[in-house]
Amino acid sequence: MFEFSYRVLLINISVDHYRMNRSRSPSATNFFDNIQRTFSGLNDKLEKSVQEHLRNVYATVAAGVGAAAIGAAVHIFTNVLRANFLLSLASIVLMFSLISTPHTRANEKKRLAYFFLFCGISGVSMGPLLERVIDIDPSCVLTALLATTTVFGCFSLVALHAPSTKYIHMGGTLASAALCLLFASFFASYYVLILGGLALSCAFVVYDTQLIAEKSRRGDDDYIWHSVELFIDFANIFRYLVVLLADKKERDNRKRRD
Repeated sequence: MFEFSYRVLLINISVDHYRMNRSRSPSATNFFDNIQRTFSGLNDKLEKSVQEHLRNVYATVAAGVGAAAIGAAVHIFTNVLRANFLLSLASIVLMFSLISTPHTRANEKKRLAYFFLFCGISGVSMGPLLERVIDIDPSCVLTALLATTTVFGCFSLVALHAPSTKYIHMGGTLASAALCLLFASFFASYYVLILGGLALSCAFVVYDTQLIAEKSRRGDDDYIWHSVELFIDFANIFRYLVVLLADKKERDNRKRRD
């Protein structure tokens, strides 16, 4: 009996000690609580219709990324489709087909098919780049994908938590920056272009996300076209990150050999 009471006392002391340490120092629980508050705060900030529209958009973007991954795998592991000029032309045709097809319930499946084909062809077109990266270090692809998801998610949250029209007026500035980056490609260094393109793509995530939310408030519920905009942003960020990671890994390999 005495031994049992002694063990209970030790357990109580340990629990009290754990609670005291937890109250004195931040823990992983606080981190996850902050994340939960970040997402739950959107329920108060965004209208129900906007929330539902964004769910449709992000679900479609996620499916589009999956279609792009399948397209890249087809290029890398089979000889069925290889990146070429005709596929690039086909992606442009699909884009115009999606734009010209009215957004109606009857056309929804057709427009989704155009979207997924566009994403799949985008993945095939990215195949040669991924082949080169895999030859250097296959882990760069997964690392870039995880980093892209994190960066994309963070900038999306920045846009959604900001005042509703704070970044909408960035369109002209971003277009000018893209034009400057295009001209800079003739004389600027390689890494300036890569880092500049990455920064510009992140800025487009903020701009496009806030613009999509504002369009939804005004009755534009074309989630498929809105998904195209965000998919392009996601793909550009991934492309820049995977190039940066592969180049860094290649430099490290050269240093080891030297």
